[in-house]
Amino acid sequence: MDGNGRWAERRDLPVAEGHREGTRALRRTVEACIDLGVETLVVYAFSTENWSRPETEVESLMEIFGETIERELPDLARRGVRTRFMGRRDRAPDELREQIERLERETAGNDRLNLWVAFDYGGRADIVEAMRRLVEEGVPLDAIDEESLRANLYAPELPDPDLLIRTSGELRISNFLLWQLAYSELIFVDTLWPDFGRDELEHALAAYAQRRRRFGGR
Repeated sequence: MDGNGRWAERRDLPVAEGHREGTRALRRTVEACIDLGVETLVVYAFSTENWSRPETEVESLMEIFGETIERELPDLARRGVRTRFMGRRDRAPDELREQIERLERETAGNDRLNLWVAFDYGGRADIVEAMRRLVEEGVPLDAIDEESLRANLYAPELPDPDLLIRTSGELRISNFLLWQLAYSELIFVDTLWPDFGRDELEHALAAYAQRRRRFGGR
């Protein structure tokens, strides 16, 4: 979900307003996914590298995450959305961590759409942590395979994504789901995330539907 800062800059607004508008785009997109029959949606909300941003911006983001959990996501929960978070939690403010855990508990029984929020997440860290867990568990070398590694990722229940959509015109995946994206289809759009919505999602899904997935075969 990229482009919040540029969206705000083009309107001479504080970066925080771009992030707040981005939360509205998230709600629109989740609602569209429900209507279109999407079963699982993963959104990249905050990367391990985002901690290097200016302290005031990081503080604003933490505040906005809390606002989103309290104001936007409960309505989605009533529509059957189950929300889970993947990534580290130990660096989040205590209050935000409590909000995350409460939302996960309250939506655990929902099954209309699985919403995964990647928070303090990095694809490389995901793989490294999985390998560390295997070592700590004493798994024999010859027993380590793709399935054992997957079982130790941050979100082992997450299916491999069919489609990755990257907004704002950037042509890279920026350390997102490096293991899981091995055979995903990639679509890059110029739209800044705060302007993203149902139309852009439908265009991306239509483009995906025209592709032939071979998974390395012919």
